[in-house]
Amino acid sequence: MDWFHGAVLGLIQGLTEFLPISSSAHLRVSSALLGWDDPGAAFTAVTQLGTESAVLIYFRKDIAAIVSAWAVSLVRPERRQDPNARLGWFVIMGTLPIGLLGAAFQHTIETSLRDLRVIGTTLIVFGLILAVADRSRAVRNARPISSLTLPHAVGYGLAQSLALIPGVSRSGGTISAGLLLGYSREAAARYSFLLAVPAVLASGTLELFKIGEGPAPSWGPTLLATAIAFVVGYAAIAWFLKYISHNSFMPFVVYRVVLGVVLIGLVTTGHLAPDAGAVE
Repeated sequence: MDWFHGAVLGLIQGLTEFLPISSSAHLRVSSALLGWDDPGAAFTAVTQLGTESAVLIYFRKDIAAIVSAWAVSLVRPERRQDPNARLGWFVIMGTLPIGLLGAAFQHTIETSLRDLRVIGTTLIVFGLILAVADRSRAVRNARPISSLTLPHAVGYGLAQSLALIPGVSRSGGTISAGLLLGYSREAAARYSFLLAVPAVLASGTLELFKIGEGPAPSWGPTLLATAIAFVVGYAAIAWFLKYISHNSFMPFVVYRVVLGVVLIGLVTTGHLAPDAGAVE
């Protein structure tokens, strides 16, 4: 990977990580369309450290309050009903599904599930699920994040684990789950971002250690991509939360479906190989 590739992929990662359109799918598809090698799951995980750093800074007050209340609840049982302490426990419980499934199916996730036909299909299917979820929210009394329960937290976690499949979208999957459970768009998105923090940080850190087991990576372009992903990702969070407070998710649904149809069409007609750009 050269510097230009790293800059472009970092920009794509930052733009798509927090929108319900799947950053892993866009990194995979853009590389195939541009004739570049698939950056791979490891590159995706490391650059996600940049976007998750944006989450840590943007939600720093929320995260500090949650961590503080959760830590106090460990030694003072009467504080376990504190909303922030409960949210800390819910984030932990919601993270377990993606951790367990990620470890169990790591090889499949990093190989066959990066097939462009799989990505095209998941873009379409989960885009339509997001449309149904957004429509269902319109006929319910939207719940705030403070009303989150343990079963709902686990439901969010199971939805997040589906994002192990490129094309599903971490934010898209968890936001869809939140909307179907009756939460407001803002609450679903906010909890989605908070829930992603431990999973992405753990995944990215693990990949950093694993990188040392193989050939030396192009650290310069990779670090550039991570830095760009951080800056662009921070701006994307601010824009997205403001946007969904007054607008629906339908533009993202239409975009996902169109991209999925085009991608499957290119593969079906032979203009693009299903494994185009894939790393051997």
